[in-house]
Amino acid sequence: MSRALPEGLGVEGEPHLPGRRQTVSVDVGGVRIGSRQPVVVQSMTNTDTADADATALQVVALAHAGSELVRVTVNHDAAAAAVPEMIRKVRDLGVGVPVVGDFHYNGHQLLAEYPEMAQALDKYRINPGNVGAKRRDENFQTIVRLAVEHGKPVRIGVNWGSLDQALLTELMDANARSPEPRDARDVLIEAMIASALRSAELAEATGLPHDRIVLSAKVSGVPDLVEVYRRLASRCDYPLHLGLTEAGMGMKGIVASAAGLAILLQEGIGDTIRVSLTPEPGGDRSEEVRVAQQVLQSLGLRSFLPQVSACPGCGRTTSVFFQEMAQRIAGYLRDQMPAWRERYPGVEEMRVAVMGCVVNGPGESKHADIGISLPGTFEEPVAPVYIDGALRTTLRGEGLVDEFMAILDEYVEGRYGAVAG
Repeated sequence: MSRALPEGLGVEGEPHLPGRRQTVSVDVGGVRIGSRQPVVVQSMTNTDTADADATALQVVALAHAGSELVRVTVNHDAAAAAVPEMIRKVRDLGVGVPVVGDFHYNGHQLLAEYPEMAQALDKYRINPGNVGAKRRDENFQTIVRLAVEHGKPVRIGVNWGSLDQALLTELMDANARSPEPRDARDVLIEAMIASALRSAELAEATGLPHDRIVLSAKVSGVPDLVEVYRRLASRCDYPLHLGLTEAGMGMKGIVASAAGLAILLQEGIGDTIRVSLTPEPGGDRSEEVRVAQQVLQSLGLRSFLPQVSACPGCGRTTSVFFQEMAQRIAGYLRDQMPAWRERYPGVEEMRVAVMGCVVNGPGESKHADIGISLPGTFEEPVAPVYIDGALRTTLRGEGLVDEFMAILDEYVEGRYGAVAG
């Protein structure tokens, strides 16, 4: 049962954050999802969970990249048996990221037969379309009772690729009998929303508290994603997990995810996100975390890494020196962040400009916290450096990138080191 909160109030009477959809707050292993909390980034391993070592290492890598929740597949006995040891390995490596178990088809059996696994996980993900056709509600309620027994929250994750076919058929038949039938897409979206809300209602009736439920309704197309979440957000106050179910590979997956997430997040919809990229063979799984972070940072919702403004280049910047300089400085910032984050609170909000010629370079550098502007291919070979809007110095020669990074270090220490002290 979705419950409306008092107008203008968030969790425990706190003022509601303007622009954000108002929800309850769900605790997942110490990470708060919903209400006035920052949007949470999560990811999922693609290792065989039965391999505790490989899975633990990937969980740690994803956490180090910035994933604040990490989900693992629990699909058979060997995987279930390995989960407690895998999580112990993660904790032994000094990583406290909450670990979520993803269950399909046999989750009711595995959670009952492996209580140590059920206790070790921080949250369960259930797909109501994949809990069994004949004993759907019974199996679903078994998982919910075990979540209650172990004190775990649950994400009820509806997916249009595995939607409850009985429910879809019921709604399609009712629509066919209607004097003004809707199109099939509209009925499909309504079926997804109905599945999520009916399942949440059943979970609460089975004993799961209202503030231990997160909902998702994933599709693979951007217009459908926006439509289903707009409708779902208007009908409940559960926190919502956003993301395309199969974003795809490379540029397609990144652009589609950014397009869909940006629309919803700008409307205040969404409390936790995942960018479900298909990695290249042997590729870096952490890329999906970095993309999710960049979406949030580009929207001004969170800050993770100093942002570098760099011009695209034109006929004035035909030398590759400008591109190499921008790449080196961006890489340097990324490499320094693990240490800087601990020593310099707020450094992730720093703005850096790396510009290639005099057309917009000086102006853009003045707008940044610190910036450097190259002269362009055929102009005088000098590079002014601006700090907090004022010209600090002018660099010359082949070593100007190293000189700029030394100035950057001094700036970070002077501005953010004082905050830490």
